[in-house]
Amino acid sequence: MSDSAPVRLYAGMFTRSDLVVVGLSLALVAASGITHAVPAGAVVPFVASAAAVAVLASLVGRSVEQMGDRFGPGATGALQSALGNLPELFIALFALKAGLVTVVQSALIGSILGNLLLVMGLAFVVGGLKHGPQALDSKRAREIAVLMVLSVGAMVVPSLAAHIHTPAEAHEGALSTVVSVLLVLLYAVTLPGSLKRREDDSIVSDAPRWPLWLAVGLLAVASVAAAFVSDWFVAALQPAMQTLHISEAFAGLVVVAIAGNAIENVVGVQLAAQNRSEYAFSVIIQSPLQIALVLAPVLVILSQLFGFATLTLVFPPMLIAAVAIAVLMAVLITFDGESTWPEGAAMIVLYGVIATSFWWG
Repeated sequence: MSDSAPVRLYAGMFTRSDLVVVGLSLALVAASGITHAVPAGAVVPFVASAAAVAVLASLVGRSVEQMGDRFGPGATGALQSALGNLPELFIALFALKAGLVTVVQSALIGSILGNLLLVMGLAFVVGGLKHGPQALDSKRAREIAVLMVLSVGAMVVPSLAAHIHTPAEAHEGALSTVVSVLLVLLYAVTLPGSLKRREDDSIVSDAPRWPLWLAVGLLAVASVAAAFVSDWFVAALQPAMQTLHISEAFAGLVVVAIAGNAIENVVGVQLAAQNRSEYAFSVIIQSPLQIALVLAPVLVILSQLFGFATLTLVFPPMLIAAVAIAVLMAVLITFDGESTWPEGAAMIVLYGVIATSFWWG
């Protein structure tokens, strides 16, 4: 074998989009670090770090996918739930350390809204315009949708207890902790079922292109970089909010949520464009499920363990109303069994209306 053969072999492991993501990650992390260390105004460091977080989230997702595909889509989903939200977790922890509780609460709900309305709406529009009405009559999709309703419902119970002034109102911290522990236990109980291979797994699982050491190595590097960039992002967030006159609620609901989710969830839109609508729906709806079952409960627990600003599951009424509307829309579309591009356009408009209502706080 010639000296150039190994180079060609390893080069074949990366698609053009892989190389773009790796290159952008290096460039944007460097830019974020430079703008953090050198005075560059209030907006430039914020934009650089937000872009770096988004691209690193994509790199983490690709690394996790290459690790999990060796064991099937179920294991991939489990790994994504544990590791795919690392950038969001780091941002939330640094924000709690800075006392930005409103930003974190808004970002948690914003991530759910972004997936259920914006990303799903885009998938329906792209898939519908290209292929016409798409079928969603999938047992797996219905199971995920029902579990999401139950999980989000449990997550907002402390809010209801507080807003209708039950005796539990005086114990919101303890109630939030109990609910968080129960949600994590629910995730642990449902995890074995998600690891099982299904008959259609071969349809949606591609062979891994990266050797295991490369996937693990890139995941480790991306995770460490995400921790640093998340710190820089939060440091740049407050000056940017003041300069751009953005409220904490809007910053969390839209900016932070999109930075941590947008590029990672482009895969759902791509699957819809390929007319794999049932799998696209399952992929998109997995993210809000993981936020309700894993990310939000873990943040509640860690905020107390680390002594940061205490995060509870008592959300403002407007956030509760917004997430209820989003979950209702997702369930109605799931059990309707079909998606169309006008439905997707309406979901995108609804997301825009909700996001605009939080511009002033």
